[in-house]
Amino acid sequence: MVSCVVSRALWAFKSFRPGQVGRDTLDLNGLSQRISKSGLSMEQAVTEGTCHLNHIHTYRVCVEGNIGSGKTTLLNHFLNNKDTEVIQEPVSMWRNVRGFNVLDHLYRDPSRWGMALQTYVQLTMLKIHTKPQVQPVRMMERSLHSARYCFVENLRNSGNMPEMEYVILDEWYRWITQAHNVHVDLFVYLYTTPETCYERIKKRCRSEEIGISMDLLQNLHILHEDWLKHQKFPVNAPVLTIDANCDLTLMFEKYRQHEPVILGKKAASL
Repeated sequence: MVSCVVSRALWAFKSFRPGQVGRDTLDLNGLSQRISKSGLSMEQAVTEGTCHLNHIHTYRVCVEGNIGSGKTTLLNHFLNNKDTEVIQEPVSMWRNVRGFNVLDHLYRDPSRWGMALQTYVQLTMLKIHTKPQVQPVRMMERSLHSARYCFVENLRNSGNMPEMEYVILDEWYRWITQAHNVHVDLFVYLYTTPETCYERIKKRCRSEEIGISMDLLQNLHILHEDWLKHQKFPVNAPVLTIDANCDLTLMFEKYRQHEPVILGKKAASL
């Protein structure tokens, strides 16, 4: 079992080059020295947790965009890529917090339940960001950062979140980003008009989304533009913007066209 893990680490270290923009590389010499000093065998080191086969070379992508922009479609396109792990937004968890559908409560009464949902969003997204990465590339649907700069900001701007609650969530976000590794290597921004999003939402008929208004989509569109295009809020990674107003056939072609950048095989010159 241990040899399989080491072989996997060696394979990925050799095949996934550091010039591909990502973050952490596996220091095999340093790893060997630490095990040697500990006086343990490789099996013992793995068992007792002193051997940390950390991510060989990790590349983290967050797919961002408005409700109905096509994020799930993009993620599904890369679902079978052998070097990629795809993590979708944990909507099912927001629909069932020990029996409570907090997402549905938010859409029904945002001023009452905005703080509750966004607190839980921060928790669930933090778990995803810090979950051990098992493949060279991780693709996530949205992020802690879009929750803060788009959805929390929208609740405040629309008058549905008191300033005190906004400040508390911001304090949590600041602490999380300082205390935990929530690094992102690339944001993929699926640009869509609010009108396109609205039509797609109507077609897919998700129960919680029945009451989504054009005003909400327009407000979220502006905030995504402010964050990822105009950078009125911090953006700590390159942004690849893809016009996602097309039909599916054209979208798949665009995904193939941008695949080297999306998968970290080519530096983003954006």
